[in-house]
Amino acid sequence: MEQEVVQVQLRAAGELQYFFTGGMKFNIGDKVIVEADRGLEYGEVFGINKKLSEIGAVEEPLRKIIRKANPWDEDQIAKNKAKTEELMDVCEKKIGEHKLPMKLVDAEYSFDRSKIIFYFTAENRVDFRELVKNLASIFRVRIELRQIGVRDEAKMLGGHGPCGRRLCCMSFLKNFDPVTIKMAKVQNLPLNPSKISGLCSRLMCCLGYEYKNYREYSKGMPKVGKEINTDQGKGKVMAANPLKRTITIDFGGGSVKEINIDELKETKKQA
Repeated sequence: MEQEVVQVQLRAAGELQYFFTGGMKFNIGDKVIVEADRGLEYGEVFGINKKLSEIGAVEEPLRKIIRKANPWDEDQIAKNKAKTEELMDVCEKKIGEHKLPMKLVDAEYSFDRSKIIFYFTAENRVDFRELVKNLASIFRVRIELRQIGVRDEAKMLGGHGPCGRRLCCMSFLKNFDPVTIKMAKVQNLPLNPSKISGLCSRLMCCLGYEYKNYREYSKGMPKVGKEINTDQGKGKVMAANPLKRTITIDFGGGSVKEINIDELKETKKQA
């Protein structure tokens, strides 16, 4: 019988990985304890059970899920999270002592407290070897310092976007796909950085959600600023609405009309 796997997000800020289910069934959102590289780790199920053959090639050997999180596990996770402030205070003090050009973002224990991960941002690569030795001598556990990007920082710290909802990256978006200024242009959005940038100061991820639809609906539409001939005379395209398939034309003399692009095509054929 073919083995089943399920995708799990490790810890609150960890990566997505596949794990063997061991015959257990899981639902999205289930908290689980998994076999990690050294000891045990906790995570949240992000996908439904799949056959191993359905996920394609994987880079590393897959480990297994030990169990669904029980009340004792949940208590242990809560205790670990309660230590975050203490970990941050010590690490920030040591960063200052070593005069390292880095900004500490978050810290967390692994489930079994065999490791502490510190997340930080920096403009360039940082030589933190002495800092790691210092922290290891204080906490007496394995120390890992992980450099992250500004989008990951926003995901960890959280907040609300201009839409009033929680940031997509901390609620449902697990992977950061490339976002370009072209996506904003196709959707006729203002190219003001303050209007199209998120809390991370990068282009908002949601610019990509409807980009493909706008690009498809924009096909065959004249560009803004172009002069065209219609059955009502010659005019200049002032605005375009791909979703409504309409363009706004200025015919001069104060005459401005919104015309359906499909009707405009039919007029051209009859001319």
